[in-house]
Amino acid sequence: MATDPLSSILSALKREQIIPDVLPESTFTPSVLFSVVFPNGAEVNLGNYIDVNETQDEPEIRFAALNGPWDDAGEASYTLAMLDPDAPSRADPIYRTFRHWVITGLKSPALTANSAEALNALKTHPSTTPYRPPGPRPNSGLHRYIFLLFQEPASTEPFVVPQGAPEYGAALEERRSWNPVAFAERYRLKLVGANYFLVNAPEVPQD
Repeated sequence: MATDPLSSILSALKREQIIPDVLPESTFTPSVLFSVVFPNGAEVNLGNYIDVNETQDEPEIRFAALNGPWDDAGEASYTLAMLDPDAPSRADPIYRTFRHWVITGLKSPALTANSAEALNALKTHPSTTPYRPPGPRPNSGLHRYIFLLFQEPASTEPFVVPQGAPEYGAALEERRSWNPVAFAERYRLKLVGANYFLVNAPEVPQD
């Protein structure tokens, strides 16, 4: 019997200790399957290794056809956050978590029961936190780069993070020590999906 793709998400998060390092136990039940695809074709797939050079440009978010038809969720919008809990290293994560990207207003495409392929999410707003590609320090070991997908609260007005919020900070030091769980609670965002990839930091001979 094939494994349910949604249930496999939790197993993958626990395998690399994303639960509990970033997300507490019983935080969510995945309900949206999505992938992350970089312009050069590298695709994030629940813990695969990707060369850091392939992650330099902002990726696209793809909602899987498995999610459709959307029915009542057709008008739902989503916020995506990308983060690194291993900053500056997994052994000494004093900047956990480092915020690489936050974008609101992602819309699911018009999936139907006949949709066979994943479709790119529609980006309806500029990024709140501009995309910053992975750049692990040399000799800092393995890094986990995590994408968290939140469903935004239903409203007649588009959800945007209020001006002046920490998430607009784009400087290196303004991205450190960010708490995605507190962020979601503050804005009533519901965690519905997660994905991640792994990067090995470059090794440089020590003097």
